[in-house]
Amino acid sequence: MEQKPLIKVAVIGPESTGKSTLCELLAQHYNTQWCPEFAREYLLTHGTDYTYDDLLYIAKGQLAMEDEYVQSIVNGRESGVNSRSNDSQLMAHGSPLLFIDTEMYVMKVWCEFVFGKCHRWVLDQIIERKYDLYLLCNTDLPWVKDELREYPDLKTRDQLYHIYKDIMINQSTPWMDISGDHDERLQKAIKAVDQLMAG
Repeated sequence: MEQKPLIKVAVIGPESTGKSTLCELLAQHYNTQWCPEFAREYLLTHGTDYTYDDLLYIAKGQLAMEDEYVQSIVNGRESGVNSRSNDSQLMAHGSPLLFIDTEMYVMKVWCEFVFGKCHRWVLDQIIERKYDLYLLCNTDLPWVKDELREYPDLKTRDQLYHIYKDIMINQSTPWMDISGDHDERLQKAIKAVDQLMAG
């Protein structure tokens, strides 16, 4: 029987909106993998005084890491292993899932918000690279202080959220606004993913 294609779910939104937590919880729920944010390790190593060109390096690093996770899942399927396990929930649908914390819309917003311009390479990747579902994390979680976070004020975070929302409205991939506490967010996300997989 021909294997169904990998389903890629991208989790996006402003900083401190629970993207990494949601990815991790979803990966646990579906017993699959999630691709973390490349920028976090890069900035922890190199510091937060980043340049416009640093963001291009981060963007390329993010997609290279995503490709590694995709290949890992593909290789696992070819060898008869479905990612981390043969979870019945995934096997029933026949399509493995990959949850991705951050993609090129995030890099576009970051570039334009901080530097007022965006690398052509990032824009080209937005056109070329496709996802099956976007989960847009809202700003109704409390901001958590972190050495890498730049925008503690709700006004700026809301401004960024509405930039993301405008992007979602004006593109064709299904998307879901994710709000509420961590458990509510998880349940909304599971419902959206289940609907996608049943479609």
